[in-house]
Amino acid sequence: MSLETPLTIASLHQAYAAGASPAAVIEACYARITDVNDPGIFLHLFDKEAVIAAANGLGPFDPVAKPLWGVPFAIKDNVDAKGAPTTAACPVYEYEAGEDAFAVAALRNAGAILIGKTNLDQFATGLVGVRTPYPVPKNALDPEIVPGGSSSGSGVAVAQGIVSFAIGTDTAGSGRVPAALNNIVGLKPSLGALSNAGVVPACLTLDTLSVFALTVDDAYTAFRAAAVYNPADAYSRPFSFPVLGGTPPTFKVGVPDAATREFCGDDVHAAAFDAAIADIRALGGEIVEIDFTPFYETAQMLYGGVWVAERYTVIQDLLETNPDAVHPVTRQVVEVAKQFDAADTFRSFYKLQAFKRQLQPVIDGVDMLCVPSIPTFFMVADLEADPIGPNSRFGTYTNFVNLLDMCGIAVPTKPRSDGRPGSVTLLARAGRDEKVAALAARLHELSGATLGATGWALPIRASVPETPDTDEIALAVVGAHMSGLPLNHELTRLGARFLKAAKTAGSYKLFSLPGGPPKRPGLINTVDGATIDIEVWALPASNFGEFIRGVPRPLGIGTLVLEDGTEVKGFLCESLAVQDAEDVTPFGGWRAYLDHQSSKQSETKESSHA
Repeated sequence: MSLETPLTIASLHQAYAAGASPAAVIEACYARITDVNDPGIFLHLFDKEAVIAAANGLGPFDPVAKPLWGVPFAIKDNVDAKGAPTTAACPVYEYEAGEDAFAVAALRNAGAILIGKTNLDQFATGLVGVRTPYPVPKNALDPEIVPGGSSSGSGVAVAQGIVSFAIGTDTAGSGRVPAALNNIVGLKPSLGALSNAGVVPACLTLDTLSVFALTVDDAYTAFRAAAVYNPADAYSRPFSFPVLGGTPPTFKVGVPDAATREFCGDDVHAAAFDAAIADIRALGGEIVEIDFTPFYETAQMLYGGVWVAERYTVIQDLLETNPDAVHPVTRQVVEVAKQFDAADTFRSFYKLQAFKRQLQPVIDGVDMLCVPSIPTFFMVADLEADPIGPNSRFGTYTNFVNLLDMCGIAVPTKPRSDGRPGSVTLLARAGRDEKVAALAARLHELSGATLGATGWALPIRASVPETPDTDEIALAVVGAHMSGLPLNHELTRLGARFLKAAKTAGSYKLFSLPGGPPKRPGLINTVDGATIDIEVWALPASNFGEFIRGVPRPLGIGTLVLEDGTEVKGFLCESLAVQDAEDVTPFGGWRAYLDHQSSKQSETKESSHA
């Protein structure tokens, strides 16, 4: 298989369907390793013939049963692979794993092919990628720029086109910063979505595995394959993640306001972030500016508070018996834990809980947040001069995320004016991984960026499916539950995802019901109706009962006929309730009616001031 063939999942599966062999793909991966010639990427590379044998043992090509069939991947070397050494970038710490990490086993069961284990900031402590006793991986785009950490090797392996995806970890931003620095996607899941069993912890209460990939679709596909609940892992959580869908016509995105944006004096990076915000607006996003000061104050707790003590517990014995085995910068960071006591721990818990309570309405007041993935770029020389400062600044927009139990995804945006990659991170509360990924995919489409450092063009995405998954119910909403309107949160908090905008068949009338706020419409089926604009959302079947329990009279859930003749569950109104209501059918939909009302109010205000 040619090295010019993109290693995206869709491209590989297309090649397999046409008769290509996974052995040829593995040959191409190893040829790529030779071509890249960076000894810092892998700490352990599996024997090529053994990997080819594993690939040949996959059985018949079946991308339905095995969505990662024949897809090569790598894992960070603080994650176990059966029979291979795990070092966490500390030679003295090395042990041979008796089993695959739980998530690695899930990925292999989905057909993925593991080729090796990658370098990292020692014990996953750092965001720069240079805190390793082994050769430092080179940034895939510019060797003078740091590769980013702590998942340095994983990020670079993907950016160089060696593997389709790679597993990292993320406590403070280690699954996002390397993505931003290497022009790739970095998906940081909700805490507990991927089991940490078989992973050397950094901060066990805040750790998650992460996924690097060339595209959002690939990152999300690998994430879903690994997102298997593990009852034996006390920190595993039973989430359910739907297939990747589209974005609704309107949505709210919170961004740092002008006073609290931080770019370390990098005006080019600030301009790139403004360009990304403009793209979000073009996709239907309403931008809400937020004072980010409390987020930054929360972020300071990660390394300035007792969570450093969690890192200390992992390597305490090593620090006490053989401190020179630990990288000097890692030791400097972790030994700060010695100054804290049990009382400090509880004070930190109380402080964090206060921040969570303060920020909950801010996070819930928008569909997601958008922040720069990094505030600026730092060079290897910068870290040689100051091993701590640049690392801390890399955490500006990342350190608060896991403390606040949020999910996120770093995605390439339009390149900066100087040619360096642009990147933003989309964040939301836990469980909304699909929603941030859906917008990230559309932003990536607008970026015009190539994939990592490969020169491969971003492939045209397959059309987003407009039908519910097997464990979802399609629900048509016609009024205040539509995207951007006051009750949409009642859907999104239950895990609903947008499927499509549509119209009813031509036999419906829409009325503005008395009461409110919020104002509600009533839709009835009649002989002299018209087509009405609606939105169709997919709601997890397990949450359908909870949703309809909150539907008040005179509204109910019935079966609507759409313009194309298909049927879907949706809101209908008792016909008696609309006798004294305003008929707004001529507007064609609730949103158009609201726009008309808003215009009338504006005209009234203007005339009153004339």
